[in-house]
Amino acid sequence: MAQPSPLPDRLQSIAHARSLVLQDRTPAPVTGLPSWITQSWQRCLDMGLQPGQAIGFDAVSAQHIQHVQEASRPLVQAAQPVLLELARAIADIRYFAILTNAEGIVVDVHGAIDRQDRRADAIARIGVDLSERSVGTTAISAALREQQPVWLHRGEHFFKDTSIYSCAGAPVFGPDGQCAGMLDLTGIETVERPALKHLVRRSARSIENSWLLSCAHALTLRLNWPGNQPGDDSDGLLTLDAEGRILGANPTARQMLSLEVGMPAHASDVFATPWESLFDAAHHQAAAQEIPLWSGLRLLAQAMVPGRRTVHASAHASSGPLRDVQSAMIRDAVRQAKGNVAEAARLLGISRATVYRKLGAR
Repeated sequence: MAQPSPLPDRLQSIAHARSLVLQDRTPAPVTGLPSWITQSWQRCLDMGLQPGQAIGFDAVSAQHIQHVQEASRPLVQAAQPVLLELARAIADIRYFAILTNAEGIVVDVHGAIDRQDRRADAIARIGVDLSERSVGTTAISAALREQQPVWLHRGEHFFKDTSIYSCAGAPVFGPDGQCAGMLDLTGIETVERPALKHLVRRSARSIENSWLLSCAHALTLRLNWPGNQPGDDSDGLLTLDAEGRILGANPTARQMLSLEVGMPAHASDVFATPWESLFDAAHHQAAAQEIPLWSGLRLLAQAMVPGRRTVHASAHASSGPLRDVQSAMIRDAVRQAKGNVAEAARLLGISRATVYRKLGAR
């Protein structure tokens, strides 16, 4: 019986694509290569960049760095617990995490970064400009432009100097729906790991949810489709003020409710039920219930008042320092949820990342 022919070597396929697009300037799509990569290569060429030129990995000015850090503080704060978890998850595969703002400027880094290796130190520094105009095609520039998770391996980067990296990237959206930055996982001369695109996407979602819930609001709505009980980072999240105005939403909720970015909205604009009933359900700690939308669809919604706990800390926890009380409450919630961290987080009205962080700080 004939054996199947081996698949062409991935790096050889990438090299062939580079010769077609970067040397022969072939305008047609290249088989096996996503169109967004060749489009990015073409933009780099149009900017006068050449694949063989050296990259400086330059940082922006000190004044600009200060401005970027100030503007990115909410993003960085929301990302901290997620980045700590990520650093542990990828420690054994020689990858590290980079967080940038929407311009592609590095605002935080985490993980096992070998500062003796210039290739790592060059990109993992606060203030380094990793935008397309500065370092060509990367997962960072691609995620920011395409606004979707991407995987980029070795020679799929534009410059030869960056062909040592393998990267997964995902955009991070703020409570207002605008792209605020991106999360990147980078390895140097390592094996291809496209599964990291899933990890970085889930991690970006956790950052978005933590950021949204950290902003002042009067009511949180966890949304899911009927048949999918709300309770984890896959939920749509919506926050309202005391008058029912929508203050923020994660990307999932915006898709569910067809919310337009930058357009003010009220709960009564999307839910075909009195918005006051959502607050009533939260105050009575009602279970998730189906609610109709004006679109004719129905959603499963869990309404929660920030700070309201649906589980109770043990008696000994109520007398300790605040940090100990919080940790004891979280441990009790996990026990009541029989070890289900997602369920414990739902009961407490906090993110899964926060539960892990608090448990790890014992």
